[in-house]
Amino acid sequence: MGQIIGGEIAVAHDQDKRLAEGIRRAHMFLSGEAASRFQRGRRMLSMLPSAPRCKLCAVPFSAPFGPFMRMLGKGRWPKNPKYCRACFSELVRYRVGAEINCSLLFADVRGSTSIAETLRPTEFTALMNTFFETASRILVEHDAIVDKFVGDEVIGIFVPAITAGRHAASAIAAGRALLAATEAGRQPHLAIGIGINTGVAYVGAVGEGEQVELTAMGDPVNVAARLASAAGPRELLVTESTAGEASLETSGLEQRTLALKGKSESTTVYVLHA
Repeated sequence: MGQIIGGEIAVAHDQDKRLAEGIRRAHMFLSGEAASRFQRGRRMLSMLPSAPRCKLCAVPFSAPFGPFMRMLGKGRWPKNPKYCRACFSELVRYRVGAEINCSLLFADVRGSTSIAETLRPTEFTALMNTFFETASRILVEHDAIVDKFVGDEVIGIFVPAITAGRHAASAIAAGRALLAATEAGRQPHLAIGIGINTGVAYVGAVGEGEQVELTAMGDPVNVAARLASAAGPRELLVTESTAGEASLETSGLEQRTLALKGKSESTTVYVLHA
């Protein structure tokens, strides 16, 4: 009996050590402690053809290099094919993440219900798919993690590890590029509103079993979502925290004070355009 109890304690101790190590490595990975090495690798991989790619490291999944990457353990992760095995499996193995200072971008299509009324279902679907493809490309180009598509909205997470510490500036640049892309005439039906906020949020694996996702959670995420809803068509709303982190020149920008749903205090934002 004593041996059994002792063995159980040893196993529990080993599990605690592995969990602590997983959390430590997740924080290093996401917070940017190894940012320069990760950024260089991501840029190199992004030069190899072709899409689709891992949303974190940009390794290509398709030919001609996809089969070779699978041999190196960087094929699609079966439980979530948006990521490669090497990037995501360790985070999900321990269900870990990190509380890090990051920037969140929410982009919302204005009047999608009215647009759908004027188009055939297949036409509306094609229009939205084009928007999602455009948004994904622009977000990845600006070193975001494309979190998810929700209805008519796209969500991007900008973390220090991928942006070499410039997560707020990268988010603003991505927002402006996305506004410019949707105003360029390729998608005349669409007008989007964007909200960007910066703060300490949990970024990591969330979910159980097969339903595991890499996402961000916390108050900064909720604020970014509220800003996207408050933004007018073709507007980008940026919080003071994002502007400060990005060293944004705000002297000539319109400033608004918003009462966001669920927030006890008003939120000051700057209004940007493409």
